[in-house]
Amino acid sequence: MITAYEALAEPTRRRILDLLLEHPRTVNELTELLGMSQPGISKHLRVLREVGLVQARQDAQRRWYELRPEPLAEIDAWLGGYRHLWEQRFNRLEQYLNDLQEKEQTDHDPD
Repeated sequence: MITAYEALAEPTRRRILDLLLEHPRTVNELTELLGMSQPGISKHLRVLREVGLVQARQDAQRRWYELRPEPLAEIDAWLGGYRHLWEQRFNRLEQYLNDLQEKEQTDHDPD
């Protein structure tokens, strides 16, 4: 069995989660939106269900798939340890851009 991290490594599964973030959907809706075959979508949904990222709800003849946020919260918590690296890089980029803007202004000022 694969982990949630491995399941998220597959781009199609991330696209499915993005669509389920909007609201629950059926396999047919996902098939239409993603332009894939029903068996292909079903395989991805099975993986997402097995790792707990998606749950299915039966409603008469339809099965609705919906996002389960709990495993994503665990992944977000793990990523939080790395988030400061990105924040530092963005802060350095912001400072660099500010320095460039200031330099450009002083180069163009006719004082």
